[in-house]
Amino acid sequence: MQPDDQTLTVEGLNPAGRGSILLLACGALAREILALRAANGWTHMDLLCLPANLHLWPDRIPDAVEKAVLEHRERYDSIFVVYADCGTGGLLQARCAELGVEMVEGPHCYAFFEGVEEFAAKGDSEMTAFYLTDFLVRQFDAFVWKPMGFDRHPELIEMMFGNYTKLIYQAQTDDPALDAKAQLCAQRLGLEYERRFTGYGDLGRALAARA
Repeated sequence: MQPDDQTLTVEGLNPAGRGSILLLACGALAREILALRAANGWTHMDLLCLPANLHLWPDRIPDAVEKAVLEHRERYDSIFVVYADCGTGGLLQARCAELGVEMVEGPHCYAFFEGVEEFAAKGDSEMTAFYLTDFLVRQFDAFVWKPMGFDRHPELIEMMFGNYTKLIYQAQTDDPALDAKAQLCAQRLGLEYERRFTGYGDLGRALAARA
């Protein structure tokens, strides 16, 4: 059974305690990682997800990752951190280096879903784009609408998104319902809409390299 988004947002996902490799990931990536593990038969990979809402306070991510590594490292042969930099300003990478664990490459999940090199190449032409993934479309209110105060002060939309021109939905799956919801998110923000199917991008390749 897939974990529900609310649980992944505020609680995360506990590991099963089986396997030789622990994937220490953001709750926003749980469904994608579980799908990749099932599709490839990576039964030796266990999954621990920290609460996705840590992204609302990026400065807390390095400490949370360190705590999880120290708590679980004795039970596994290796730990792979499935976080990108995620707004930590290089602090997470430095902490992982101190702990002797590897982490996925890239500045954020938008980059590794797109492909880090391809995303970087589009940087100048998409400076005014706002990105959503499958998880963020499903959790738009929890991660965008309410934290930014738009539910209480809709006049803030123009202030915060006035320089954006379009919303790019990076779709990991083909789901018409999510596509419709992403379009609605763009409408609510007053942005043009583009759907871009990325699949799992560099995430799948990074996990395969360690499997």
